[in-house]
Amino acid sequence: MRWGCPYTSRHRSAEEFCMTDTIDRPALAGEDLNTLCAYYRQMVLIRRFEERAAQGYTQAKVGGYCHLNLGEEATVVGLMAALRPTDYLFTNYREHGYAIAKGIDPKRVMAELYGRSTGTSKGWGGSMHMYDTDTRLLGGYGIVGGQLPLAVGAALAIDYRGGDDVVMCQMGDGTTNIGAFHESLNIAALWRLPVVFVVINNNLGMGTTVERSSAEPELYKRAAAYRMVGERVDGTDVLAVRDTARRLVEAARTQGKPALLEAVSHRLRGHSVVDPAKYRSETDVAAAQDADPLTLFKATLLRVGACDEDGAAALERSAQEEADAAVAYADASPHPDPSTLFDYTYATPVPGESRRLPADPLF
Repeated sequence: MRWGCPYTSRHRSAEEFCMTDTIDRPALAGEDLNTLCAYYRQMVLIRRFEERAAQGYTQAKVGGYCHLNLGEEATVVGLMAALRPTDYLFTNYREHGYAIAKGIDPKRVMAELYGRSTGTSKGWGGSMHMYDTDTRLLGGYGIVGGQLPLAVGAALAIDYRGGDDVVMCQMGDGTTNIGAFHESLNIAALWRLPVVFVVINNNLGMGTTVERSSAEPELYKRAAAYRMVGERVDGTDVLAVRDTARRLVEAARTQGKPALLEAVSHRLRGHSVVDPAKYRSETDVAAAQDADPLTLFKATLLRVGACDEDGAAALERSAQEEADAAVAYADASPHPDPSTLFDYTYATPVPGESRRLPADPLF
């Protein structure tokens, strides 16, 4: 398994950071082996779920845009393992894996992708707009950076009420160049709000490398402008992500210290399902495949005796069956009734609200 190296004075690209030498923690001392296997199964479940989502898109069962977590499973699982069930999560549009790891039934997540009424947003949100108050996933957001000010607002509400929950706000590397990023970090630091901002740096803001779009490509350093803690972690290592995030989350919870965490990982596919990613070289693709978090973590589990080949295969079968069951559930679920189209336009009734459907007469 690959573990992040501490920062040195020499600049290293995000890709170099993910290609550090293999270093083992001594037999993963203190780790519960069953928990390690559970992490692996959850990572495999997200991988198989996303593969089935991609298949559903090609079958025209998933509409709109569809962005997958393929290659980022260790980051997703590690981050969610650092949170309490009552902590809040705001994400961008690449959120299917986060929804599952936060505790939403994969069947409901797939049903939302399929636009069915049993989905997390009753079929009206689709791939980019997962939302579930029970698990406190307060939205996937299709507008780049749209989630940051809202996450800061949620953290302000927690602080105002004297609670001890924490907000985690996930984003892509491209988000760090928009105004809302700086405004949100500034307010969070000024008011000492319990929020941890997480940048998933896969080295490509859509199709542009970080070095071509950011004057400071080591994104965690941007926290220094707001006297905020900033750290970088190897996103292919689920335990390094979990431990680093857990430490930052607890500092936010107990000391009111917001933080910026940069998790460096690879995405195995293009920006979205329809992106052929022709801007990536063969070398880039090979590096992403070599850093596959599932392969790395499975090798570690086998090496430390957490499971054997048969046990790993059983976990993989179980994850595949759950992903297949999610597809079957979505396929069998009903579409929303057109009469419900305007049910959530406003939080409360509005006099004179138009509920006219496109085919209805104007008068």
